[in-house]
Amino acid sequence: MGDRQSNAITVNGTVPGPVIRLKEGQIAKINVSNELDSETSIHWHGLILPATMDGVPGISFNGIKPKTTFSYEFPVNQNGTYWYHSHSGLQEQQGHFGALIIDPLKPEPFSYDRDYVVMLSDWTEEDPHQVLSNLKKVSTFYNYQQRTIAHFGEDTDWAKMRMDPTDIADVTGATYTYLMNGMAPANNWTALFKRGEKVRLRFINASAMTYFDVRIPGLKMTVVQADGQNVQPVPVDEFRIAVAETYDVIVEPEESKPYSIFAETMDRSGYARGTLSPQMGLVAAIPPLRTRPSAQWKIWAWITVPTVTMGDTARNSKPNPLTIRTIKWSILGMR
Repeated sequence: MGDRQSNAITVNGTVPGPVIRLKEGQIAKINVSNELDSETSIHWHGLILPATMDGVPGISFNGIKPKTTFSYEFPVNQNGTYWYHSHSGLQEQQGHFGALIIDPLKPEPFSYDRDYVVMLSDWTEEDPHQVLSNLKKVSTFYNYQQRTIAHFGEDTDWAKMRMDPTDIADVTGATYTYLMNGMAPANNWTALFKRGEKVRLRFINASAMTYFDVRIPGLKMTVVQADGQNVQPVPVDEFRIAVAETYDVIVEPEESKPYSIFAETMDRSGYARGTLSPQMGLVAAIPPLRTRPSAQWKIWAWITVPTVTMGDTARNSKPNPLTIRTIKWSILGMR
């Protein structure tokens, strides 16, 4: 982080891991080799598959022991934007996750010219087990935005419930740096476009703890998919994405200029950001962080999900190898 290095758990040497792209109707075969000194696993988040292939140690299988290989094999009976991650210990917080895209058998009900994954995550240089230990001792350990004695009278009802009105997020920018496709804000992850093109952005929240409010100042977003399911297109200026959720949006830049892809944390303690740009190296203005919301705020959103029809199954016998290992990881950024 900056001139510091951290240890990350990687899939095929990167954080996030490689994008796995499958086709609806295939039989997926994925060989996972564990080069760690501890047990690992991969859970295919949101996929309909046999229980023994679900990747949850102690429930659906025995985990992947150190220096062994496990072969996942399952029918691909759906399509859309999903993701995969470890279900072993706190490995997901350490970088063990990646995107999973399933192309449909039939044409989608919307069109686009470019297609990008935008994977959001939170990164801490602390040992994740220490973060958990801190929270067990003091639930507000990472809340640096607590109210003062000036609000004592207003907060008595909260005190009776042993609750904190500013407890918007359990873990905050006090320890987290927020990443977009593995890059800190200063790294400026960039997606290219040409004026007039339709760009599909597949947002995936791979965070361990963080909710994001996502917007692209100057561009309207049209939500076309939620958690892998096509929805009635909904134009929005901003949306909130919870942990493990996915939202696919389409944007149509009408000007040949850069736009900030801005994912602000729900508690306003930090942000992940990138740029949608006509060329590399351009940067758009970064919006200032807004005021922390109060516990009284309520935000509601409705999305209609249509019935999904599964496609026929065809066989594909080619395995996809994945290797889990620990590497030194250095990224440039700031909290």
